[in-house]
Amino acid sequence: MFRGTATALITPFTSDGVDYEGLEKLTEYQIQGGIDALLYLGTTGEPPTITAEEKEDIIRFAVKTVGGRVPVIIGAGSNSTASMVASCKKAEQLGADALLVVTPYYNKCTQEGIFRHYEAAVSSTGLPIFAYNVPGRTGVNILPATARRLAEAFPTIVGLKEASGNMSQILETARLIDGSSMKLYSGDDGLCLPILTAGAEGLISVASNVIPSLMCELVDACLSGDLPKARALQFKYAPLFNALFSEVNPIPAKKACSLLGICSDTVRLPLTVMSEDKAAVLKSAMQQLRLL
Repeated sequence: MFRGTATALITPFTSDGVDYEGLEKLTEYQIQGGIDALLYLGTTGEPPTITAEEKEDIIRFAVKTVGGRVPVIIGAGSNSTASMVASCKKAEQLGADALLVVTPYYNKCTQEGIFRHYEAAVSSTGLPIFAYNVPGRTGVNILPATARRLAEAFPTIVGLKEASGNMSQILETARLIDGSSMKLYSGDDGLCLPILTAGAEGLISVASNVIPSLMCELVDACLSGDLPKARALQFKYAPLFNALFSEVNPIPAKKACSLLGICSDTVRLPLTVMSEDKAAVLKSAMQQLRLL
């Protein structure tokens, strides 16, 4: 679907609703920075707090604003398989290029439940699908054997966004799906270098909300095999990565975008704005990279 860097976009808000001016500004900032794909309504976009009507409007806005310049990926996940299927169908109807489907959260299903959840997704749409493994948020984990089973069964699952943080597991998954139509993608900025050197096709990034061109440079160095450059860049950006995850994502990413003048740092409850002490650390990390 893409090779390189995709941004898991924040959703800018005002006190009254979605900030479409800010979302347009952010979208253009990404494309000008060389981003290879854009993900709207992923975890970073706060979808649990966005109404069904707002989601439809955001998808329409994204498709129109991007205008085919890069692929538009839409987060369509739910812990209800039926709701997820409906979201997949709606996103396809509204012009999405691909879908991101996270594992069912809170329900804590079995590996068989994970398989059947994605089977339902594949059956509902002709769009390419990215499976998303983030057990720290969902409570369930796509084990390597299940990843291989999904890859063998469903050619339209074109990617696996891995954010388990478990490098031993990620390496085993990479081994088992190697050569299949399901490509591995890093879902963790801090592990970009090792996951890409394990054979991943790219990164789905939070940090690229803030530094799109720099994240593209890091990923391109990894993919081209320039490991000394990639290592140097990974280390250089590490303080920013740490600051961007010092509080629950996307709180720091929104604060960073507000410091760049893209949008406000407004989040929807139960999220709250970034604490002053951690915001100061984030600002310092951005200043070190001469972003401010």
